[in-house]
Amino acid sequence: MKEKLYTIEVMDALKAADECPCCNLERKMEQDTISFVLGASYMEDDIRAATDRAGFCRHHTKMMYDYGNSLGNAWILKTRMDYIRGQFKAQAQGKIRPSSGAEGRKGMSSLLSRFKGGASSSASSRKGGGESSWMKASEETCYVCRRFEETYGRIIRTFIYLIQKEPEFLAQLQQSKGFCLPHFADLLEACQESFSEAEKERVIPVLYQLMEENLERIQEDINWFIDKYDYRNKDADWKNSRDAIPRTMQKLVGGYPSDPVFRQK
Repeated sequence: MKEKLYTIEVMDALKAADECPCCNLERKMEQDTISFVLGASYMEDDIRAATDRAGFCRHHTKMMYDYGNSLGNAWILKTRMDYIRGQFKAQAQGKIRPSSGAEGRKGMSSLLSRFKGGASSSASSRKGGGESSWMKASEETCYVCRRFEETYGRIIRTFIYLIQKEPEFLAQLQQSKGFCLPHFADLLEACQESFSEAEKERVIPVLYQLMEENLERIQEDINWFIDKYDYRNKDADWKNSRDAIPRTMQKLVGGYPSDPVFRQK
């Protein structure tokens, strides 16, 4: 089966004239998934079975709360809690017993040692596993994160495909505002893996130039934002610096720090 390419979505993201088209696509897919999970699908057994197993990371749990569908959230939390309690009960079998005397004191000493950063605790934490690892697993298995990650690789491959197959696409990229640093790093890695040596020589310098120009633009904006606080510039024009803080944050780490809360319509 031919792999789905997101050519229309990528072109739409470029037309948005954003600081990073990948951030634009990530936000849309993240919001679409929250709407899907808290839409009518929360009543579907197979969807809730999947969210019960995967859970949600802290960031997306907060997004779900802010979204505003109280009944949908309640159902998802109910069945997720049922699942977690079952997991917890299975693990706890045979492990809960009273301790007293020397054994109790030894257990307390071991517990204090772990909290104080004792050797056994450090060794255990370095292994990153243990019986309790599943309790924190939702940060790694988050249903929303995984849905996006399943698509993100194809988005990057779409950029590669368009650069290789559509001669005008690279010119369109050159007219854009570039990428945030994390997404640009992913694109560069994909170029290194997918391009011939001739393609690398043709494309990679263009991408670096695009990023250098736009990093310089952002630098000028944040510099002028600071300079505007000098009393000598109080009557000067803000130029393009009014939103320099969130745009600089996005350029450095991705995302949209100034976005309003995403709510159910």
